Amino acid sequence: MQRLSLQQKLQQKLSPLQIQVIKLLEVPSMELEQRIKKELEENPALDEGREETEMMDQEPEADPGDDFSLDEYQDTDDIPSYRLRAQNYSKNDKTNDIPFSVGTTFHEFLINQMGEVQVPEESRSLVEYVIGNIDEDGYIRREIEAMVDDLAFMQNILVSDEKMEEMLQLVQKFDPPGVAARDLRECLLLQIRRKDHQKEAVIRAEEVLENYFEEFTRKHFDKILKRSGWTDDEFRDALDEIQKLNPKPGSSYNNSLSKTVQQIVPDFILEEIDGNQILSMNNRNVPDLRVSHAYSEMLETYSSSKKQNNSAQKEAALFVKQKLDSARWFIEAIKQRNDTLMTTMQSIIDLQRDYFIDGDETLLKPMHLKDVAEKTGYDISTISRVSNSKYIQTHFGIFSLKSFFSDGMATESGEEVSTKEIKKILEEAIVAESKRKPLTDEKLTLLLKKKGYLIARRTVAKYREQLGIPVARLRKEM
Repeated sequence: MQRLSLQQKLQQKLSPLQIQVIKLLEVPSMELEQRIKKELEENPALDEGREETEMMDQEPEADPGDDFSLDEYQDTDDIPSYRLRAQNYSKNDKTNDIPFSVGTTFHEFLINQMGEVQVPEESRSLVEYVIGNIDEDGYIRREIEAMVDDLAFMQNILVSDEKMEEMLQLVQKFDPPGVAARDLRECLLLQIRRKDHQKEAVIRAEEVLENYFEEFTRKHFDKILKRSGWTDDEFRDALDEIQKLNPKPGSSYNNSLSKTVQQIVPDFILEEIDGNQILSMNNRNVPDLRVSHAYSEMLETYSSSKKQNNSAQKEAALFVKQKLDSARWFIEAIKQRNDTLMTTMQSIIDLQRDYFIDGDETLLKPMHLKDVAEKTGYDISTISRVSNSKYIQTHFGIFSLKSFFSDGMATESGEEVSTKEIKKILEEAIVAESKRKPLTDEKLTLLLKKKGYLIARRTVAKYREQLGIPVARLRKEM
């Protein structure tokens, strides 16, 4: 049985302008330029160029089906207020942008080598299959039997384990040395075997990897010296040869490629002028935007003939109005984005005033998203969007906005300090330690306690891991 009932609901809906602002807040400067170009291509009512007078602040109507007024579009000879701000740069400024270039991928680099080693035509598909199973680090993480089964079931290619092993060993002769290894030991051995074996150190290095690999990885150097009968100097030379090897041969290629194409464009520029810190947006590549004069005049023409009740003209007028609304929303969203970004960044600088003077990380104060939200009056989610993927250029380097946020802890005297300060002290202590007797986590804990930082050993271990520093045993050197 069907029944009709009345319900009252309180529902919040975002306007098109609010949706635009939210989306643009997360976009960094480099992507903003592309986003604006895309909008210019898709919306003919949006033009690139600078207006001469102030735009009206009236927001366009959201419903394109309602009656519309020309007052919103008559005065389009204007300039958005965000364009009246100084950009703090001139045509003589030096721009240190990393050039963009295109290169081959790691797998294409391997496939291109098949011609150099003269792979037989009947084996090319097998070699390509082996290469396809190599991960970004350059390793084969699959068993020979699993690859043989895949070829049989997926491609109906029957091949023996011995043949697949032969193809794998063929790929292991490719560059970079160590590629297609199945584990770290094999990777290092493939590299050391390509070195000059007239050097005694290379011969000993291969013997270490062949016969003492477990002891080597655990840094049990005393056991290796006892069993091999080498002197300290002989063993040290062998270790030097091993340390020159690359444990991730694939990543070295991928990293060199990514360094070529990666480009960090700062969203903010902080300059120190006459002792004052001046913050500006890096908008040098962002074009000026205005509403199209042609579309405004078109809407006026359609409006004057509205009384003719022509359905085709009415549909055309609604289309033009929608495009004009969209253009104004986009321009206003850009303005609000820039205002929000500037307010947020200025608040971060105010909260971290001492740090931004000379970039000393020990002067960074504990700061959370909530702290910036309270200072700006924005929501925490807004601060999170602003700080995501954004960078600031200072006189001491370019930094991610996220790097300025950190937890805090109290010292013995009750003063609250940033965890970044503690990590900096740990890092400096480990750099200065004796590599023959590295500082254990217990000793690092005592060192921090003497400086007034009461931290548990497990917390020290956590900070050490976050810094990417191994345990003392693995930091030991001869």
